[in-house]
Amino acid sequence: MPSDGAEPDKALLLRARDGDREAFSRLARRYAGEATRIALGYLGSEEDARDMVQEAFLRALRHMDHFDAERPFFPWFYRILRNLCFNFMAKRGRHGECPLVCERDGGVDPPGRGADPFRALVASERASLVWEALQTLSPEHREIIVLRHFRDLSYTEIAEALDIPRGTVMSRLFYARSALRRAIDARLGDESGTLAADAEVS
Repeated sequence: MPSDGAEPDKALLLRARDGDREAFSRLARRYAGEATRIALGYLGSEEDARDMVQEAFLRALRHMDHFDAERPFFPWFYRILRNLCFNFMAKRGRHGECPLVCERDGGVDPPGRGADPFRALVASERASLVWEALQTLSPEHREIIVLRHFRDLSYTEIAEALDIPRGTVMSRLFYARSALRRAIDARLGDESGTLAADAEVS
């Protein structure tokens, strides 16, 4: 539920399920930024990310009659977006570009909250190399990094989003961070040891 006094998700969802397009548009605007950051984490291209987000919202709208308004909207929507991104990556068979530019320059950066080492890497002059390293991970590993570090989800929240045990989240995140560290090492050489290790602590 929004904390700014805006209409709660549930009210918008009930109206959208009854065919109110404006209610769904308001819901889409509410989550568009977060959805785009997630898609960007998978695809590495702002243009592709925005295309996938738009398609995901269209699909969600077409299937609103199947949505349980008693449940939160975003986890359900996330699964639609996730599947679209995975299918897109499989069809293209390529890695995304490196569009990490500041929001003030019109781009979409992962949100910064606190001193997360991964975001500190992304914000540094090594952003391109780190981003390229992220794009080399398997979809499964990239997903867990995106959910943990782009959405700031807790282990429990990730477990709910992916419908897997919390222990599996911890294990998968460990291996994903290890894979990311190896990819960073391969690109930055000896100086990457400390930097890449930092990405494993949070």
